[in-house]
Amino acid sequence: MKRWIPLIVFAVLVGFFAKGLFLNPREVPSPFIGKAAPAFTLPVVGSAEKTFSPADMQGKVWVLNVWAPWCVSCRQEHPVLMGLAQSQPVPIVGLNWKDKDREAEALLAQAGSPYAFVPDDLSGKVGIDYGVTGTPETYVIDKAGIVRMKHIGPIDPDVWKEKFEPKLKELGA
Repeated sequence: MKRWIPLIVFAVLVGFFAKGLFLNPREVPSPFIGKAAPAFTLPVVGSAEKTFSPADMQGKVWVLNVWAPWCVSCRQEHPVLMGLAQSQPVPIVGLNWKDKDREAEALLAQAGSPYAFVPDDLSGKVGIDYGVTGTPETYVIDKAGIVRMKHIGPIDPDVWKEKFEPKLKELGA
């Protein structure tokens, strides 16, 4: 029996690795789904005297899009978000994450802003509180302030239609 133990251990490891090959890396489960969105208060890009907090969205279904001016994928999804901001009744909040070069204000002035608010998370702490692993990441938050969905990666029209629209409809947005 002792000589079979290494073979059994090897077979179990191969099973785990084989399963991992078929997982979608964009579908990382979030421990925040079904829990209250982490609270924060941050200054708004371009208006340091104004602040934003998730409490400001109480009673509304809203989308939190974590982005950064240095993020290539964020720039790719920007036109999609611009279209959604004009066609969807759901407010999009753009968490400006780790913008050390302070480029967000100029970029949004040039390209337009799809965001109702753009809180400035210069330190990245709020992103960490939400479990952000990179940009872009997008969360759907319900009227009670509960995180209902997380999407990793850029949003394109297909992702919006297949993933976001059903969840927003379910939440009564």
